[in-house]
Amino acid sequence: MNAERISGVLLHVTSLPSFGGVGDFGPAAYGFVDFLAAAKQRLWQVLPLSPTGYGSSPYSALSAFAGNPLLISLEFLVRDGWLGADRLESVAGGLPGHQGPCDFGTAFAKKIPLIEEAAANFLDRASQEDRLRFQRFSQDNLSWLTDYAIYNVLRRRFNYLSWNEWPPEYAGRQPDAMTRLMTDSGRELAIEQVVQFFFNEQWAALRAHCAERNILILGDVAIFVSYDSADVWTHPEIFELDESRHPIRVSGVPPDYFSASGQRWGNPLYKWSLLQENGFDWWVARIRRALTLYDEVRLDHFRGFEAYWSIPAEELTAVNGQWIKAPGHALFNRLKEIFGELPFIAEDLGLITKEVDELREYFGMPGMRILQFGFADRGGHLYLPHRYVPNTVVYTGTHDNNTTLGWWRDDATKSERANVQTYLHRIENDNDIVWAMIKAAAGSVATICIFPLQDLLHLGSEARMNRPAAAVGNWTWRFSLDALQPDLAAQMAAIMEMTDRDGYQAPTEGLAAGGPTDEASLRVREGSQT
Repeated sequence: MNAERISGVLLHVTSLPSFGGVGDFGPAAYGFVDFLAAAKQRLWQVLPLSPTGYGSSPYSALSAFAGNPLLISLEFLVRDGWLGADRLESVAGGLPGHQGPCDFGTAFAKKIPLIEEAAANFLDRASQEDRLRFQRFSQDNLSWLTDYAIYNVLRRRFNYLSWNEWPPEYAGRQPDAMTRLMTDSGRELAIEQVVQFFFNEQWAALRAHCAERNILILGDVAIFVSYDSADVWTHPEIFELDESRHPIRVSGVPPDYFSASGQRWGNPLYKWSLLQENGFDWWVARIRRALTLYDEVRLDHFRGFEAYWSIPAEELTAVNGQWIKAPGHALFNRLKEIFGELPFIAEDLGLITKEVDELREYFGMPGMRILQFGFADRGGHLYLPHRYVPNTVVYTGTHDNNTTLGWWRDDATKSERANVQTYLHRIENDNDIVWAMIKAAAGSVATICIFPLQDLLHLGSEARMNRPAAAVGNWTWRFSLDALQPDLAAQMAAIMEMTDRDGYQAPTEGLAAGGPTDEASLRVREGSQT
Protein backbone atom coordinates (compact mmCIF):
# COMPACT_ATOMS: atom_id res chain seq x y z
CA MET A 1 0.00 0.00 0.00
CA ASN A 2 0.93 3.65 -0.39
CA ALA A 3 3.07 4.59 2.64
CA GLU A 4 2.51 8.34 2.17
CA ARG A 5 0.05 10.08 4.50
CA ILE A 6 -3.00 10.89 2.40
CA SER A 7 -6.70 11.48 2.80
CA GLY A 8 -9.68 11.04 0.56
CA VAL A 9 -13.43 11.08 0.19
CA LEU A 10 -15.88 8.20 0.00
CA LEU A 11 -18.54 8.86 -2.61
CA HIS A 12 -20.19 6.31 -4.83
CA VAL A 13 -20.58 7.37 -8.45
CA THR A 14 -24.37 7.08 -8.29
CA SER A 15 -24.40 9.86 -5.65
CA LEU A 16 -23.20 12.48 -8.14
CA PRO A 17 -25.82 15.02 -9.31
CA SER A 18 -25.63 13.88 -12.93
CA PHE A 19 -28.30 14.29 -15.59
CA GLY A 20 -30.52 11.23 -15.90
CA GLY A 21 -31.50 10.45 -12.33
CA VAL A 22 -28.38 8.47 -11.36
CA GLY A 23 -24.83 9.71 -10.89
CA ASP A 24 -22.53 8.80 -13.77
CA PHE A 25 -19.12 9.45 -15.38
CA GLY A 26 -20.24 12.74 -16.87
CA PRO A 27 -19.48 16.41 -16.10
CA ALA A 28 -20.50 16.19 -12.42
CA ALA A 29 -17.83 13.54 -11.87
CA TYR A 30 -15.13 15.80 -13.30
CA GLY A 31 -16.34 18.65 -11.12
CA PHE A 32 -16.12 16.42 -8.06
CA VAL A 33 -12.54 15.41 -8.92
CA ASP A 34 -11.60 19.07 -9.27
CA PHE A 35 -13.12 19.71 -5.83
CA LEU A 36 -11.01 16.87 -4.40
CA ALA A 37 -7.89 18.43 -5.86
CA ALA A 38 -8.76 21.88 -4.46
CA ALA A 39 -9.39 20.30 -1.05
CA LYS A 40 -5.99 18.55 -1.25
CA GLN A 41 -7.59 15.12 -1.16
CA ARG A 42 -5.51 12.38 -2.75
CA LEU A 43 -7.97 9.54 -2.98
CA TRP A 44 -11.52 8.90 -4.22
CA GLN A 45 -13.19 5.79 -2.82
CA VAL A 46 -16.08 4.29 -4.78
CA LEU A 47 -18.33 1.32 -4.11
CA PRO A 48 -18.43 -1.59 -6.61
CA LEU A 49 -19.11 -0.34 -10.14
CA SER A 50 -20.84 -3.57 -11.20
CA PRO A 51 -24.29 -3.80 -12.82
CA THR A 52 -26.87 -4.14 -10.08
CA GLY A 53 -29.89 -6.37 -9.71
CA TYR A 54 -32.87 -6.20 -7.36
CA GLY A 55 -32.58 -3.36 -4.85
CA SER A 56 -29.87 -1.57 -6.85
CA SER A 57 -27.24 -2.54 -4.29
CA PRO A 58 -23.67 -2.35 -5.63
CA TYR A 59 -22.97 -5.37 -3.42
CA SER A 60 -25.63 -7.43 -5.21
CA ALA A 61 -24.23 -7.46 -8.72
CA LEU A 62 -25.16 -9.22 -11.94
CA SER A 63 -21.46 -9.66 -12.71
CA ALA A 64 -18.20 -9.44 -10.80
CA PHE A 65 -16.47 -8.26 -13.99
CA ALA A 66 -18.86 -6.06 -15.97
CA GLY A 67 -19.58 -2.36 -15.43
CA ASN A 68 -22.93 -0.80 -14.60
CA PRO A 69 -24.38 0.75 -17.80
CA LEU A 70 -26.26 3.34 -15.74
CA LEU A 71 -22.88 4.95 -14.97
CA ILE A 72 -22.35 5.80 -18.65
CA SER A 73 -22.86 9.50 -19.35
CA LEU A 74 -25.47 10.29 -21.99
CA GLU A 75 -23.96 13.75 -22.39
CA PHE A 76 -20.61 12.27 -23.33
CA LEU A 77 -22.26 9.86 -25.78
CA VAL A 78 -23.70 12.95 -27.47
CA ARG A 79 -20.32 14.71 -27.34
CA ASP A 80 -18.62 11.70 -28.94
CA GLY A 81 -21.18 11.49 -31.73
CA TRP A 82 -22.81 8.18 -30.80
CA LEU A 83 -26.11 9.78 -29.87
CA GLY A 84 -27.83 12.78 -31.42
CA ALA A 85 -28.55 15.73 -29.17
CA ASP A 86 -32.10 15.68 -30.49
CA ARG A 87 -32.57 12.17 -29.07
CA LEU A 88 -31.59 13.41 -25.64
CA GLU A 89 -33.92 16.39 -25.93
CA SER A 90 -36.81 14.22 -27.07
CA VAL A 91 -36.75 12.10 -23.90
CA ALA A 92 -35.51 14.73 -21.45
CA GLY A 93 -39.00 15.16 -20.04
CA GLY A 94 -39.14 11.49 -19.17
CA LEU A 95 -35.71 11.36 -17.59
CA PRO A 96 -35.23 12.48 -13.99
CA GLY A 97 -32.89 15.43 -13.66
CA HIS A 98 -29.84 16.41 -11.61
CA GLN A 99 -31.57 16.94 -8.28
CA GLY A 100 -33.11 14.60 -5.75
CA PRO A 101 -32.42 10.97 -4.86
CA CYS A 102 -31.48 8.35 -7.41
CA ASP A 103 -34.39 7.08 -9.46
CA PHE A 104 -32.99 3.74 -10.59
CA GLY A 105 -36.25 2.45 -12.05
CA THR A 106 -36.90 5.41 -14.32
CA ALA A 107 -33.23 5.69 -15.26
CA PHE A 108 -33.14 2.03 -16.26
CA ALA A 109 -36.33 2.35 -18.33
CA LYS A 110 -35.35 5.61 -20.07
CA LYS A 111 -31.56 5.71 -20.11
CA ILE A 112 -30.60 2.14 -21.06
CA PRO A 113 -32.46 2.24 -24.41
CA LEU A 114 -30.55 5.41 -25.33
CA ILE A 115 -27.23 3.79 -24.44
CA GLU A 116 -28.13 0.75 -26.56
CA GLU A 117 -29.11 3.08 -29.41
CA ALA A 118 -25.69 4.73 -29.13
CA ALA A 119 -24.05 1.28 -29.19
CA ALA A 120 -25.95 0.38 -32.36
CA ASN A 121 -24.76 3.65 -33.93
CA PHE A 122 -21.20 2.72 -33.00
CA LEU A 123 -21.54 -0.64 -34.77
CA ASP A 124 -22.88 1.09 -37.86
CA ARG A 125 -20.49 3.99 -38.24
CA ALA A 126 -17.44 3.68 -35.99
CA SER A 127 -14.13 4.68 -37.55
CA GLN A 128 -11.34 2.19 -38.05
CA GLU A 129 -9.54 3.60 -35.04
CA ASP A 130 -12.67 3.25 -32.88
CA ARG A 131 -13.14 -0.33 -34.05
CA LEU A 132 -9.55 -1.22 -33.23
CA ARG A 133 -9.97 0.11 -29.68
CA PHE A 134 -13.18 -1.90 -29.32
CA GLN A 135 -11.46 -5.04 -30.64
CA ARG A 136 -8.59 -4.60 -28.19
CA PHE A 137 -11.05 -4.17 -25.33
CA SER A 138 -12.99 -7.27 -26.43
CA GLN A 139 -9.84 -9.36 -26.69
CA ASP A 140 -8.49 -8.18 -23.34
CA ASN A 141 -11.78 -9.10 -21.64
CA LEU A 142 -12.62 -12.24 -23.58
CA SER A 143 -12.73 -14.38 -20.41
CA TRP A 144 -15.98 -12.73 -19.23
CA LEU A 145 -17.35 -10.35 -21.88
CA THR A 146 -19.05 -12.83 -24.23
CA ASP A 147 -20.68 -14.79 -21.42
CA TYR A 148 -21.91 -11.61 -19.76
CA ALA A 149 -23.40 -10.40 -23.06
CA ILE A 150 -25.23 -13.72 -23.53
CA TYR A 151 -26.45 -13.64 -19.93
CA ASN A 152 -27.79 -10.11 -20.33
CA VAL A 153 -29.56 -10.88 -23.61
CA LEU A 154 -31.21 -13.97 -22.11
CA ARG A 155 -32.14 -12.15 -18.94
CA ARG A 156 -33.98 -9.52 -20.98
CA ARG A 157 -35.55 -12.17 -23.21
CA PHE A 158 -36.97 -14.02 -20.20
CA ASN A 159 -38.38 -10.92 -18.52
CA TYR A 160 -35.52 -10.52 -16.02
CA LEU A 161 -36.19 -13.78 -14.26
CA SER A 162 -33.28 -15.35 -12.39
CA TRP A 163 -31.24 -17.61 -14.69
CA ASN A 164 -32.38 -20.76 -12.83
CA GLU A 165 -35.96 -19.99 -14.01
CA TRP A 166 -35.03 -19.85 -17.69
CA PRO A 167 -35.85 -22.77 -20.00
CA PRO A 168 -33.54 -25.69 -19.06
CA GLU A 169 -31.49 -25.54 -22.25
CA TYR A 170 -30.47 -21.95 -21.43
CA ALA A 171 -30.23 -22.33 -17.66
CA GLY A 172 -27.95 -25.31 -18.24
CA ARG A 173 -25.99 -23.64 -21.06
CA GLN A 174 -26.58 -26.55 -23.43
CA PRO A 175 -24.18 -26.20 -26.40
CA ASP A 176 -26.89 -26.33 -29.09
CA ALA A 177 -28.89 -23.59 -27.39
CA MET A 178 -25.81 -21.41 -26.94
CA THR A 179 -24.78 -21.84 -30.57
CA ARG A 180 -28.29 -21.03 -31.77
CA LEU A 181 -28.43 -17.89 -29.64
CA MET A 182 -25.08 -16.61 -30.87
CA THR A 183 -26.14 -17.22 -34.48
CA ASP A 184 -29.58 -15.64 -34.18
CA SER A 185 -28.76 -12.75 -31.82
CA GLY A 186 -25.35 -11.61 -32.98
CA ARG A 187 -26.23 -7.92 -33.17
CA GLU A 188 -27.86 -7.91 -29.73
CA LEU A 189 -24.75 -9.51 -28.28
CA ALA A 190 -22.51 -7.02 -30.03
CA ILE A 191 -24.55 -4.12 -28.62
CA GLU A 192 -24.05 -5.50 -25.11
CA GLN A 193 -20.32 -5.66 -25.69
CA VAL A 194 -20.19 -2.10 -27.04
CA VAL A 195 -22.08 -0.90 -23.96
CA GLN A 196 -19.31 -2.38 -21.83
CA PHE A 197 -16.77 -0.71 -24.10
CA PHE A 198 -18.49 2.66 -23.52
CA PHE A 199 -18.31 2.05 -19.76
CA ASN A 200 -14.62 1.23 -19.99
CA GLU A 201 -13.76 4.22 -22.18
CA GLN A 202 -15.58 6.76 -20.01
CA TRP A 203 -14.20 5.35 -16.75
CA ALA A 204 -10.65 5.28 -18.17
CA ALA A 205 -10.96 8.94 -19.19
CA LEU A 206 -12.22 9.89 -15.72
CA ARG A 207 -9.35 7.96 -14.10
CA ALA A 208 -6.91 9.83 -16.32
CA HIS A 209 -8.43 13.12 -15.09
CA CYS A 210 -7.84 11.89 -11.52
CA ALA A 211 -4.25 10.87 -12.27
CA GLU A 212 -3.49 14.30 -13.72
CA ARG A 213 -4.52 15.73 -10.33
CA ASN A 214 -2.57 13.12 -8.34
CA ILE A 215 -5.75 11.44 -7.11
CA LEU A 216 -5.91 7.66 -6.67
CA ILE A 217 -9.05 5.56 -7.10
CA LEU A 218 -9.86 3.13 -4.29
CA GLY A 219 -12.29 0.51 -5.57
CA ASP A 220 -14.28 -2.15 -3.78
CA VAL A 221 -14.40 -5.91 -4.37
CA ALA A 222 -17.22 -7.78 -2.65
CA ILE A 223 -16.06 -11.22 -1.51
CA PHE A 224 -19.23 -13.00 -2.68
CA VAL A 225 -21.27 -12.81 -5.88
CA SER A 226 -25.02 -12.96 -6.37
CA TYR A 227 -26.73 -16.23 -7.23
CA ASP A 228 -28.54 -14.47 -10.07
CA SER A 229 -25.37 -13.41 -11.85
CA ALA A 230 -23.43 -14.17 -14.98
CA ASP A 231 -20.70 -15.57 -12.73
CA VAL A 232 -22.77 -18.35 -11.17
CA TRP A 233 -24.59 -19.09 -14.44
CA THR A 234 -21.29 -19.36 -16.30
CA HIS A 235 -19.27 -21.18 -13.62
CA PRO A 236 -21.71 -23.21 -11.47
CA GLU A 237 -18.96 -25.75 -10.79
CA ILE A 238 -17.06 -23.38 -8.47
CA PHE A 239 -20.05 -22.74 -6.17
CA GLU A 240 -21.79 -24.91 -3.58
CA LEU A 241 -24.84 -25.88 -5.65
CA ASP A 242 -26.89 -29.09 -5.71
CA GLU A 243 -27.69 -31.16 -8.81
CA SER A 244 -30.50 -28.74 -9.68
CA ARG A 245 -28.03 -25.87 -9.38
CA HIS A 246 -29.67 -24.43 -6.28
CA PRO A 247 -27.50 -23.22 -3.38
CA ILE A 248 -26.74 -25.76 -0.68
CA ARG A 249 -25.37 -23.20 1.77
CA VAL A 250 -25.32 -19.42 1.59
CA SER A 251 -23.37 -16.48 2.97
CA GLY A 252 -24.01 -14.06 5.78
CA VAL A 253 -22.78 -13.01 9.19
CA PRO A 254 -23.94 -14.06 12.66
CA PRO A 255 -25.79 -11.69 15.01
CA ASP A 256 -23.75 -8.51 15.47
CA TYR A 257 -23.82 -4.74 16.00
CA PHE A 258 -26.18 -4.28 13.04
CA SER A 259 -28.71 -7.08 13.54
CA ALA A 260 -29.80 -9.35 16.42
CA SER A 261 -30.60 -12.16 13.97
CA GLY A 262 -27.48 -11.67 11.90
CA GLN A 263 -27.54 -10.99 8.20
CA ARG A 264 -28.47 -13.71 5.72
CA TRP A 265 -26.98 -12.34 2.52
CA GLY A 266 -27.94 -15.40 0.50
CA ASN A 267 -24.93 -15.49 -1.86
CA PRO A 268 -23.82 -19.01 -2.85
CA LEU A 269 -20.57 -20.08 -1.22
CA TYR A 270 -17.44 -21.01 -3.12
CA LYS A 271 -16.02 -24.49 -3.51
CA TRP A 272 -12.73 -23.26 -2.17
CA SER A 273 -11.02 -26.63 -2.51
CA LEU A 274 -11.76 -26.73 -6.25
CA LEU A 275 -10.66 -23.12 -6.70
CA GLN A 276 -7.40 -23.92 -4.96
CA GLU A 277 -6.80 -26.99 -7.14
CA ASN A 278 -7.14 -24.75 -10.20
CA GLY A 279 -4.68 -22.16 -8.91
CA PHE A 280 -7.51 -19.79 -7.94
CA ASP A 281 -7.81 -18.91 -11.63
CA TRP A 282 -11.27 -17.35 -11.26
CA TRP A 283 -10.03 -15.08 -8.45
CA VAL A 284 -6.90 -14.23 -10.41
CA ALA A 285 -9.10 -13.09 -13.31
CA ARG A 286 -11.33 -11.13 -10.95
CA ILE A 287 -8.45 -9.27 -9.32
CA ARG A 288 -6.82 -8.64 -12.70
CA ARG A 289 -10.03 -6.94 -13.81
CA ALA A 290 -10.20 -4.93 -10.57
CA LEU A 291 -6.64 -3.71 -11.01
CA THR A 292 -7.50 -2.40 -14.46
CA LEU A 293 -10.31 -0.33 -12.90
CA TYR A 294 -8.73 0.90 -9.65
CA ASP A 295 -5.40 1.93 -8.19
CA GLU A 296 -6.11 0.27 -4.85
CA VAL A 297 -8.77 -2.20 -3.75
CA ARG A 298 -10.82 -2.53 -0.58
CA LEU A 299 -11.65 -6.19 0.09
CA ASP A 300 -15.15 -6.22 1.52
CA HIS A 301 -15.77 -8.73 4.32
CA PHE A 302 -12.09 -9.62 4.61
CA ARG A 303 -12.98 -11.83 7.54
CA GLY A 304 -14.48 -14.33 5.07
CA PHE A 305 -11.09 -15.05 3.50
CA GLU A 306 -9.98 -16.64 6.79
CA ALA A 307 -13.31 -18.21 7.76
CA TYR A 308 -16.84 -17.60 6.48
CA TRP A 309 -20.29 -17.97 8.05
CA SER A 310 -22.03 -20.87 6.29
CA ILE A 311 -25.83 -20.93 6.54
CA PRO A 312 -27.98 -23.85 5.30
CA ALA A 313 -29.91 -22.46 2.35
CA GLU A 314 -33.28 -23.40 3.86
CA GLU A 315 -32.69 -21.21 6.94
CA LEU A 316 -34.54 -17.88 6.90
CA THR A 317 -32.08 -16.06 9.18
CA ALA A 318 -28.34 -16.18 9.79
CA VAL A 319 -28.60 -17.49 13.34
CA ASN A 320 -28.07 -21.20 12.60
CA GLY A 321 -24.80 -21.09 10.72
CA GLN A 322 -21.23 -22.13 11.38
CA TRP A 323 -17.73 -20.83 10.69
CA ILE A 324 -15.88 -22.70 7.94
CA LYS A 325 -12.17 -22.18 7.28
CA ALA A 326 -11.17 -20.56 3.97
CA PRO A 327 -7.76 -20.81 2.23
CA GLY A 328 -7.06 -17.09 2.40
CA HIS A 329 -3.33 -17.53 2.92
CA ALA A 330 -2.99 -19.70 -0.18
CA LEU A 331 -5.20 -17.32 -2.21
CA PHE A 332 -3.20 -14.20 -1.36
CA ASN A 333 0.08 -16.01 -1.93
CA ARG A 334 -1.15 -16.90 -5.40
CA LEU A 335 -2.28 -13.34 -6.09
CA LYS A 336 1.07 -12.04 -4.90
CA GLU A 337 2.86 -14.43 -7.28
CA ILE A 338 0.84 -12.99 -10.17
CA PHE A 339 0.58 -9.30 -9.29
CA GLY A 340 3.43 -8.59 -6.88
CA GLU A 341 2.67 -6.38 -3.90
CA LEU A 342 -1.06 -6.37 -3.26
CA PRO A 343 -2.65 -2.89 -3.08
CA PHE A 344 -5.43 -4.13 -0.80
CA ILE A 345 -7.25 -2.62 2.16
CA ALA A 346 -8.92 -5.18 4.44
CA GLU A 347 -12.43 -4.41 5.61
CA ASP A 348 -11.94 -6.04 9.01
CA LEU A 349 -14.97 -4.81 10.91
CA GLY A 350 -17.23 -6.96 13.07
CA LEU A 351 -16.19 -10.13 14.88
CA ILE A 352 -12.48 -10.34 14.14
CA THR A 353 -10.32 -13.15 15.48
CA LYS A 354 -6.60 -13.42 16.05
CA GLU A 355 -6.35 -15.55 12.90
CA VAL A 356 -7.96 -12.83 10.78
CA ASP A 357 -5.53 -10.23 12.13
CA GLU A 358 -2.59 -12.55 11.46
CA LEU A 359 -3.70 -13.11 7.85
CA ARG A 360 -4.06 -9.37 7.24
CA GLU A 361 -0.75 -8.52 8.89
CA TYR A 362 1.16 -11.29 7.09
CA PHE A 363 0.33 -9.68 3.74
CA GLY A 364 0.82 -6.14 5.02
CA MET A 365 -2.76 -5.02 4.42
CA PRO A 366 -4.04 -2.05 6.44
CA GLY A 367 -7.18 -2.62 8.43
CA MET A 368 -10.07 -0.20 8.94
CA ARG A 369 -11.04 1.87 11.97
CA ILE A 370 -14.37 3.68 12.22
CA LEU A 371 -14.18 6.65 14.56
CA GLN A 372 -17.88 6.48 15.47
CA PHE A 373 -17.36 3.03 16.98
CA GLY A 374 -14.83 4.26 19.54
CA PHE A 375 -17.11 5.94 22.06
CA ALA A 376 -19.58 3.22 23.11
CA ASP A 377 -17.51 1.51 25.83
CA ARG A 378 -13.95 0.59 26.69
CA GLY A 379 -14.03 -2.32 24.24
CA GLY A 380 -14.49 0.16 21.42
CA HIS A 381 -11.33 2.08 22.21
CA LEU A 382 -9.42 0.24 19.48
CA TYR A 383 -11.33 2.54 17.09
CA LEU A 384 -9.90 5.67 18.75
CA PRO A 385 -6.78 7.37 17.35
CA HIS A 386 -4.50 6.61 20.32
CA ARG A 387 -4.81 2.91 19.50
CA TYR A 388 -3.97 3.18 15.78
CA VAL A 389 -0.83 2.04 14.05
CA PRO A 390 0.32 3.76 10.84
CA ASN A 391 -0.77 0.87 8.59
CA THR A 392 -4.43 1.77 9.16
CA VAL A 393 -7.28 3.38 7.21
CA VAL A 394 -9.42 5.55 9.45
CA TYR A 395 -12.95 6.63 8.55
CA THR A 396 -15.28 9.00 10.31
CA GLY A 397 -17.98 6.63 8.99
CA THR A 398 -18.69 4.35 6.04
CA HIS A 399 -21.56 3.75 3.63
CA ASP A 400 -23.02 1.32 6.20
CA ASN A 401 -23.03 3.84 9.06
CA ASN A 402 -25.10 6.90 9.74
CA THR A 403 -23.45 10.19 8.88
CA THR A 404 -21.47 11.78 11.71
CA LEU A 405 -24.15 14.43 12.23
CA GLY A 406 -26.93 11.82 11.98
CA TRP A 407 -25.15 9.61 14.51
CA TRP A 408 -24.69 12.50 16.93
CA ARG A 409 -28.28 13.70 16.63
CA ASP A 410 -30.16 10.42 16.37
CA ASP A 411 -28.06 7.42 17.44
CA ALA A 412 -25.42 8.37 20.02
CA THR A 413 -26.31 7.46 23.58
CA LYS A 414 -25.87 9.77 26.54
CA SER A 415 -22.69 7.95 27.55
CA GLU A 416 -21.32 8.12 23.98
CA ARG A 417 -21.92 11.86 23.96
CA ALA A 418 -20.12 12.23 27.27
CA ASN A 419 -17.21 10.15 25.99
CA VAL A 420 -16.95 12.34 22.89
CA GLN A 421 -16.80 15.44 25.08
CA THR A 422 -14.04 13.86 27.15
CA TYR A 423 -11.96 12.56 24.26
CA LEU A 424 -12.24 15.42 21.79
CA HIS A 425 -13.21 18.82 23.14
CA ARG A 426 -16.27 20.73 24.20
CA ILE A 427 -18.99 20.04 21.59
CA GLU A 428 -21.39 22.96 21.81
CA ASN A 429 -23.29 22.55 18.54
CA ASP A 430 -23.81 20.20 15.61
CA ASN A 431 -21.15 21.95 13.57
CA ASP A 432 -18.56 21.23 16.27
CA ILE A 433 -19.01 17.45 16.26
CA VAL A 434 -18.45 17.09 12.53
CA TRP A 435 -15.27 19.19 12.44
CA ALA A 436 -13.99 17.56 15.63
CA MET A 437 -14.34 14.08 14.16
CA ILE A 438 -12.79 15.15 10.84
CA LYS A 439 -9.80 16.70 12.61
CA ALA A 440 -9.35 13.73 14.95
CA ALA A 441 -9.25 11.32 12.02
CA ALA A 442 -6.95 13.55 9.95
CA GLY A 443 -4.58 14.11 12.85
CA SER A 444 -4.19 10.43 13.68
CA VAL A 445 -1.14 8.33 12.76
CA ALA A 446 -3.23 6.33 10.27
CA THR A 447 -1.57 6.51 6.87
CA ILE A 448 -4.90 6.82 5.05
CA CYS A 449 -7.86 8.88 6.26
CA ILE A 450 -11.23 8.83 4.46
CA PHE A 451 -14.33 10.96 4.95
CA PRO A 452 -17.76 10.23 3.47
CA LEU A 453 -18.79 13.29 1.48
CA GLN A 454 -21.90 13.53 3.67
CA ASP A 455 -19.62 14.39 6.60
CA LEU A 456 -17.80 17.13 4.70
CA LEU A 457 -21.22 18.55 3.82
CA HIS A 458 -22.44 18.29 7.45
CA LEU A 459 -25.52 16.27 6.47
CA GLY A 460 -27.76 14.30 8.80
CA SER A 461 -29.54 10.94 8.73
CA GLU A 462 -31.47 11.93 5.61
CA ALA A 463 -28.20 11.51 3.67
CA ARG A 464 -27.40 8.02 4.90
CA MET A 465 -26.40 5.69 2.05
CA ASN A 466 -27.25 2.26 3.45
CA ARG A 467 -28.96 0.64 6.42
CA PRO A 468 -27.67 -2.95 6.60
CA ALA A 469 -30.42 -5.57 6.66
CA ALA A 470 -33.00 -3.05 5.37
CA ALA A 471 -34.53 -4.40 2.17
CA VAL A 472 -35.60 -1.07 0.64
CA GLY A 473 -34.70 2.60 0.72
CA ASN A 474 -30.94 2.27 0.33
CA TRP A 475 -28.30 3.57 -2.13
CA THR A 476 -30.38 6.52 -3.36
CA TRP A 477 -28.65 9.54 -1.80
CA ARG A 478 -27.25 12.21 -4.15
CA PHE A 479 -25.68 15.52 -3.22
CA SER A 480 -27.01 18.77 -4.65
CA LEU A 481 -25.50 20.68 -7.55
CA ASP A 482 -24.35 23.63 -5.43
CA ALA A 483 -22.93 21.63 -2.51
CA LEU A 484 -19.22 21.74 -3.33
CA GLN A 485 -18.22 25.29 -2.45
CA PRO A 486 -14.72 26.80 -2.63
CA ASP A 487 -14.70 27.72 1.08
CA LEU A 488 -15.30 24.07 2.01
CA ALA A 489 -12.40 23.00 -0.21
CA ALA A 490 -10.21 25.65 1.43
CA GLN A 491 -11.14 24.48 4.93
CA MET A 492 -10.30 20.88 4.07
CA ALA A 493 -7.06 21.90 2.36
CA ALA A 494 -5.96 23.75 5.50
CA ILE A 495 -6.62 20.67 7.65
CA MET A 496 -4.69 18.51 5.21
CA GLU A 497 -1.73 20.89 5.35
CA MET A 498 -1.64 20.89 9.15
CA THR A 499 -1.93 17.10 9.36
CA ASP A 500 0.67 16.47 6.62
CA ARG A 501 -1.79 14.83 4.23
CA ASP A 502 -1.44 17.35 1.41
CA GLY A 503 1.45 15.69 -0.45
CA TYR A 504 3.96 18.40 0.45
CA GLN A 505 7.56 17.16 0.33
CA ALA A 506 9.73 19.26 2.63
CA PRO A 507 13.32 19.98 1.56
CA THR A 508 15.88 18.13 3.67
CA GLU A 509 19.22 18.94 2.02
CA GLY A 510 21.61 20.67 4.42
CA LEU A 511 19.35 20.28 7.46
CA ALA A 512 20.38 18.31 10.51
CA ALA A 513 18.52 15.13 11.31
CA GLY A 514 15.60 15.92 13.58
CA GLY A 515 15.80 19.62 12.76
CA PRO A 516 13.34 21.90 10.98
CA THR A 517 12.20 20.77 7.55
CA ASP A 518 11.59 24.07 5.75
CA GLU A 519 12.59 27.72 5.82
CA ALA A 520 9.60 28.81 7.87
CA SER A 521 10.28 26.36 10.69
CA LEU A 522 13.98 27.21 10.53
CA ARG A 523 13.14 30.87 11.09
CA VAL A 524 10.91 29.94 14.03
CA ARG A 525 13.68 27.96 15.68
CA GLU A 526 16.29 30.64 15.03
CA GLY A 527 13.94 33.27 16.41
CA SER A 528 13.43 31.30 19.61
CA GLN A 529 17.19 31.35 20.23
CA THR A 530 17.64 35.14 20.06
